Amino acid sequence: MKLKIVFMGTPNFAVPILEALIKEYNVVLVVSQPDKEYSRKKELLPTKTKMVAIKHNIDVFQPVKIKDEYQKILEYEPDMIITCAYGQIIPKELLDYPKYGAINVHGSLLPKLRGGAPIHRALINGDDETGVTIMYMSYKMDAGDIISQRKISIEDTDNVDTLFTKLSYLGRDLLMETIPLIINNKNLRIKQNEEEVTYGLNIKKEEEIIDFNDTKINIFNKIRGLSSIPGAYTYLNGKILKIYSASILDKEYKGKNGQIVDVTREGLVVKVKDGSLLITDIKIEGKGRVLVKDYLNGIKDKTSLLNIVLGDKNE
Repeated sequence: MKLKIVFMGTPNFAVPILEALIKEYNVVLVVSQPDKEYSRKKELLPTKTKMVAIKHNIDVFQPVKIKDEYQKILEYEPDMIITCAYGQIIPKELLDYPKYGAINVHGSLLPKLRGGAPIHRALINGDDETGVTIMYMSYKMDAGDIISQRKISIEDTDNVDTLFTKLSYLGRDLLMETIPLIINNKNLRIKQNEEEVTYGLNIKKEEEIIDFNDTKINIFNKIRGLSSIPGAYTYLNGKILKIYSASILDKEYKGKNGQIVDVTREGLVVKVKDGSLLITDIKIEGKGRVLVKDYLNGIKDKTSLLNIVLGDKNE
């Protein structure tokens, strides 16, 4: 009989991992966060993992507070519980139940970047590498023993979207290599070094705003570290301007930090503390996301954008 697995995960990041488990093992239950409203009619959008489960006729459980509703999971008598970007703290009763343990697929090289936003934080921090850790879960956040890890380099062209995809597939492959080792009791179990712990905590709203008095590399890293969700933002003529992509320029300009100092075919050049950035992908409040070169095509007098200082929401 195939290994009975309860899978706990919610977003796109968890989908390749769930699909691989369904193919190779007996996934008896998928647990995800509750569906969210997505329209004015308050229609519910099913979570990504729920959609996979329905496709494969697998039971789905979506507790609002799992700490109060975990008993249903135990009824499935899992041999192993696997979590990946689930979104709630797992009760100790669940962690202790499975024969082969409760394990987690985490998007960083633990003990670095414990928490809910390790991929965002790796980019914002300007890290050169990151990776995936397969670990035994403990009641303390991301503090369990390490079973296996795999590294990848972070490229200058990476943003949250590309790095999420890379790490999701990396996690899938590493997990599928690791499960047989766990079953056969041949896996490693390495204690985390608490002196090396750093945190990748969830992004706060106030962290999403761009400070053009900062350095060009810090602003560049923030933009790609928040692209496309939730999106770094500033203000243009009093409206929220989300910036999804930018590149660093060598050319120096005079003016105020945050000032639009040039308009090119590809985008808007904005002065910052130690140089300038070319902004190429945006979304203005009330409108759709658009490449700046397409946005500029709809503006007859492009010089009207010059000298606007981004960041003033009172204009």
